[in-house]
Amino acid sequence: MRFTKMHGTANDYVVVDCLAASTPADLEPLIRAVCDRRRGVGADGFVLILPDETADAEMRMYNPDGSFAAMCGNAVRCVAKHLRDTRRVDSREFVIRSANRRVPIRVLQESAEQSRIEANLGSPRFAPNEIPTTLPAGADGLVRQVSLALPPGTASIEAVKVTCLSMGNPHCVVFTDTLPDRSVDHAEVLRIGPAIETASVFPERTNVEFIEVVARGHLRQRTWERGAGETLACGSGACAAAVAAVMTDRADRLVTIELRGGTLEVHYREDEGQVLMTGDAVTVFEGSWPE
Repeated sequence: MRFTKMHGTANDYVVVDCLAASTPADLEPLIRAVCDRRRGVGADGFVLILPDETADAEMRMYNPDGSFAAMCGNAVRCVAKHLRDTRRVDSREFVIRSANRRVPIRVLQESAEQSRIEANLGSPRFAPNEIPTTLPAGADGLVRQVSLALPPGTASIEAVKVTCLSMGNPHCVVFTDTLPDRSVDHAEVLRIGPAIETASVFPERTNVEFIEVVARGHLRQRTWERGAGETLACGSGACAAAVAAVMTDRADRLVTIELRGGTLEVHYREDEGQVLMTGDAVTVFEGSWPE
């Protein structure tokens, strides 16, 4: 199996081009083996690029535990770069489908090693059944600043206030100004993150973003990703964080988000129902995995 190792803001992936090749068999054990950082290639995700009748290509993304992820913002930029690098698309503007979302792409800058790419992740979804979550929505239909109890002994606090939405995958945003220590560096991500991910109120589990608001145009983020643990970045999570910050009047619609793996720019065009994310896509190396 030929693959390309890529990353977007240090969120790294094993990318397999199936546009002219068959899809690998027995995916779940393969994904677990390939993504293992000690015994395999090591990655935050495993990505298949497939033919699609409604878009220029389909992205099929899997977490390192083998579970399917309907959307991944950093991975879709990597797929966009791969399509350009392999001359599968001629234009700098094209469309990638991920699950039930069509993601318009604009390539702003490109080189053999690194490109800068804008991806339009479309409309956020707020209805609890679309996230999905059983947490209660307010009168406006939003799951905003709702108290979520943590299992006893999880962390130094008993509950957190959360804001939830979907960007094609579920996200639960925790603002650090509601925690004892306002710095995202000191947030109990490794304890609170997995507790929220697997909470019964999220039937499909959830990604968890911890967000420090530096200014109305500047956020800092750490993420506990569903099926992956803490990662250096999460693109769809950055989009969810930007939207949640607008929902709670903490930020403007255009923000720079500082993650441990780099920086993303997110523009929430609320009137148009669009969330645009801009960041890097980097090719690291190419390799092969024994069949």
